[in-house]
Amino acid sequence: QVQLVESGGGLVQPGASLKLSCAASGLTFSDYALGWFRQAPGNDREFVATIARGGIRQDYADFAKGRFTITRENAKNSVYLQINDLKPEDTAVYYCAATQTYKFGAILAGMYDVWGQGTQVTVSS
Repeated sequence: QVQLVESGGGLVQPGASLKLSCAASGLTFSDYALGWFRQAPGNDREFVATIARGGIRQDYADFAKGRFTITRENAKNSVYLQINDLKPEDTAVYYCAATQTYKFGAILAGMYDVWGQGTQVTVSS
């Protein structure tokens, strides 16, 4: 059974940092490119970042450049999203996703085969 499980979300104050984690099981992790998306209430799911199978290439949404960092650790079947200087507009459910079809550059939700259940990030003072 292929599964992605996110963790690390929570309620934080503006300016804080969070590191989201996503643990994969039931798949050959190194065969998949990985991505993070987010969805705020009333909004469509939006792309945040993606990392290639080998981890060499990362792509970010414009809003994510400079504050968000995606990394992966194939030995632990895990992908991470570091978010610095959190802002209220970062409040959303964050989802990780995996694609075997695309080696890199998977910036659209439709490119992904497997999704996690999401982890809530709330930024509020």
